[in-house]
Amino acid sequence: MKKSELKLQVSAAIQACLDKKAEELSILEMEKGSGAFTDYFVLCSGTNPRQVQAIADEVELRLKSAGVRPAHVEGYRQGEWILVDYVDFVVHVFSEKARKFYDLERLWKTAKRLEPSELKPKPRSKAAAGPKTATKTKTTRRKSTSGAAAGRKRA
Repeated sequence: MKKSELKLQVSAAIQACLDKKAEELSILEMEKGSGAFTDYFVLCSGTNPRQVQAIADEVELRLKSAGVRPAHVEGYRQGEWILVDYVDFVVHVFSEKARKFYDLERLWKTAKRLEPSELKPKPRSKAAAGPKTATKTKTTRRKSTSGAAAGRKRA
């Protein structure tokens, strides 16, 4: 999978968490030599088991609509720590108590912490130049169309 495609999927998972009012959102980019089995961890908390389940449900729904299904889901019934495994990234949704107890950020302290904005695709310089050229073309067309229309009226 392309890195940009993976980042879009992780961004969709993050947005799903935020839409369900997840708290303490953390994104960890796992190092290649760390022994991690995935590229990213998305960690967040809910205030009660129902919210924890709702966050996990929204992540699955959002990614399913993009054609991506989890390889594995654990802990849903208990609603204390739900793990949604997408192979290239894993979403961990915790209750506040479980989050403090397991403290995955401490366990994976060598991982790079990211902000959600760091996962969004960066605009290309060519794409930025494209609309300016198109605007000039439209302006030129309008002038030539006006002239042609004026020519027809005279005849």
